[in-house]
Amino acid sequence: MTPKTNPWTGFAVLTLPLLLVSMDVSVLYFAIPEISQELRTTATEQLWIFDIYGFVLAGLLLTMGSLGDRIGRRKLLLFGAAAFGAASVLAAYAPSAEALIAARALLGVGGATLMPSTLGIVRTLFTDAAQRAKAIGIWSGAMAGGVALGSVMSGFLLEHFWWGSVFLVNVPAMLLLLLVGPFLIPESRDPNPPARFDLLSVPLSMATVLPAVYGLKEISAEGFAARYLLFVAAGLVFGALFVRRQRTVPYAMLSRSLFTHRLYAVGVTLNTLVMFAMMGSAFFTTQYLQSVLGYDPLKAALWSLAPSLLIGGVAPLAATTAQRVEKRYVAASGFLIAAAGFAAMAVAGTDSLALVLGGAALIGSGVVTVSSIVTDLALGTAPADKASTAGSLLETGQEFGGALGMAVLGSVGTAAFTAGLPAGAPETLGEAVAVPGLVDAARAAFVDGMAWASYTGIAVLLVGALLAVRLLRTRPDETAPTVGAPAAEPVG
Repeated sequence: MTPKTNPWTGFAVLTLPLLLVSMDVSVLYFAIPEISQELRTTATEQLWIFDIYGFVLAGLLLTMGSLGDRIGRRKLLLFGAAAFGAASVLAAYAPSAEALIAARALLGVGGATLMPSTLGIVRTLFTDAAQRAKAIGIWSGAMAGGVALGSVMSGFLLEHFWWGSVFLVNVPAMLLLLLVGPFLIPESRDPNPPARFDLLSVPLSMATVLPAVYGLKEISAEGFAARYLLFVAAGLVFGALFVRRQRTVPYAMLSRSLFTHRLYAVGVTLNTLVMFAMMGSAFFTTQYLQSVLGYDPLKAALWSLAPSLLIGGVAPLAATTAQRVEKRYVAASGFLIAAAGFAAMAVAGTDSLALVLGGAALIGSGVVTVSSIVTDLALGTAPADKASTAGSLLETGQEFGGALGMAVLGSVGTAAFTAGLPAGAPETLGEAVAVPGLVDAARAAFVDGMAWASYTGIAVLLVGALLAVRLLRTRPDETAPTVGAPAAEPVG
């Protein structure tokens, strides 16, 4: 029998692996030159070493969320921790680029099991709505801070150890989770799962997510090339087939009961929309620090960590505020705060460190405010027995929103950047600033492109604020405890 514990103790155990999963998105920023030299990687292999983790994670989120509800969220969490730890060791000692790519793919599998499991456990761990809101706020802050922390930790480790150390740092945390998780985290699952697991939806969901996310990320880097648009189109076609299956098959991966709750669908939509701003702004902040201000990677990473100091405390504050003020107004204020951040970045010059970092802090604070509020509303109104599936769909929306933000804002900024340079000039900022006599023009053109992208971000966020006020209006019956599985179904 699983012992009863303080829910905050179990939540503390969940937070560390969650932080590491988000850190693994950025942990290779500094390690890749050393990896490329030792493993003799090609340019294509280098890109896949970077991207395969995020692609596999995004593609498997829905599958793992559904599986967690079926077999037990703690069981899947512990399996994911073992897989993540083992893959980290394989990555650290990979003898070739191909082996490292395979290990990074396994890390993505582990990450896909950990993320929806943690959010599903949070949903069932906290029966008190106010406590759950605070926990989700902390969860959102950890996710946002992990990406920035990953690059800084990578730089620190590489100052003292070899490149494999950036992966081995995951192992102690996963071992700790495996040792104490069974005692501090209660098991929970869907007490009445569908008779069959929807196997066909697994490849359909991956065929929806992977080409769409890949196409959007490549568009942000290379522009609107026809082949990348075809990837996005393929994802949309498979997405239509996936949705059709979910609507017609009685044992579908996504239970139709999720979408009988209006606030859940609204929460997924607004969460996707606000992540558009988060990843789009990160695209410019990183380049500004390194190529406009000329900071080396470690110095740039340390400065990029500064906004996280504010962002980390915002989510719990938003949850507390939402106990006194209507949640729709708190969420709308988050959209407006993020829009103010873009406004700061829009007026930045080529020597405006404080303005850009302040803008990034406002954007991150606004995003975390919205994400914590709408995630709590969405999970609080979704059936508790579908907690991991509900969380996985929220997280998949975040992946789409982030990729779309990078594609749209990156393309707007790149178009303005290119228009501000002489004909025949390099198409990227990093290449342009390396050309004698073109440095000042390139930096000015980038800042101009960042301004146009910021105007686009402001427009999107203002729409988000209006939608939040209009669509997040709650009725007493919508915020009442949802009928479903118990907070933690004992498993003997």
